[in-house]
Amino acid sequence: MQTTNTNTADREIKISRLLNAPIALVWEVWTDPEHIKNWWGPNGFTNTITRMEIKPEGEWDLVMHGPDGTDYKNKSIFREVVPHQKLVYEHVSSPKFMATIEFENRGDQTFLQWHMLFESREQFIEVVKTFKADEGLRQNIEKLNSYVQAQFTIRKQLKITKMARTNTYLNFPGNTEEAFLFYKSVFGTEFAGGGIQRFGNVPAQEGQPPLSDADKNLVLHVELPILGGHILMATDAPASMGFTVTPGNNMHISLEPDTKAETKRIFDALSEGGKITMPLKDMFWGAYYGSFTDKYGINWMVNCMEK
Repeated sequence: MQTTNTNTADREIKISRLLNAPIALVWEVWTDPEHIKNWWGPNGFTNTITRMEIKPEGEWDLVMHGPDGTDYKNKSIFREVVPHQKLVYEHVSSPKFMATIEFENRGDQTFLQWHMLFESREQFIEVVKTFKADEGLRQNIEKLNSYVQAQFTIRKQLKITKMARTNTYLNFPGNTEEAFLFYKSVFGTEFAGGGIQRFGNVPAQEGQPPLSDADKNLVLHVELPILGGHILMATDAPASMGFTVTPGNNMHISLEPDTKAETKRIFDALSEGGKITMPLKDMFWGAYYGSFTDKYGINWMVNCMEK
């Protein structure tokens, strides 16, 4: 009787990680191109995504820009999509491999398993030798963990009161404190909401890579009343945590309606003809939340705490 050797250990890479964020957020940053472009790839890489269809047989077209300026074109086809459980995609451009990502809910954490199976042992050896794929995958999953932890922490700060209000939410690449001290001097007001909150004030999570001293000192959240009761809010969104702040994505008008019905009415009306960046839905941090760019290019977010 002829038998088939099913041992694939000589042509696969496996890695697992306990991520310090709920499964809903981990799934979101894995499947939303506006998120994944910020953390994908080894250290030093940036990304351009032209298509990402999260459905069976959906296409994923990605260009990775290396630190030396080299572009690496990638094309994949999603073969299996089970929300909050599993993603399977086939990398159809060279090098060819099948990737399986499994998500396991562990309360406020997510256990993620990442498996890459190459077509042949020879191809596996070449990829590891030439591109250091094993080390690249390790760096990639660490970037993912840092990114989801930063997102989780920032989003918990988006709303600290249940009163309806309108704010302007700003993102800075690392100089929020400088900017807000300047705004404070201009308007002659004092910081609200507990003053300047820093990333270093957040209790360390088990398994979370330690923050550098510079990152610990960055601003997690700050609020400053200006004119007519209007509130400026802001956070640092540095490149070291996987963010890319550019003119155009660094400012949102933040609306905090007092009912879910009003939140949906405003979201539907303002987003018509625009681009929805996050569909309106109940979020894990207790809010009814969504974001979009309207048809005139203005960024908005709505955030309602009604139960």
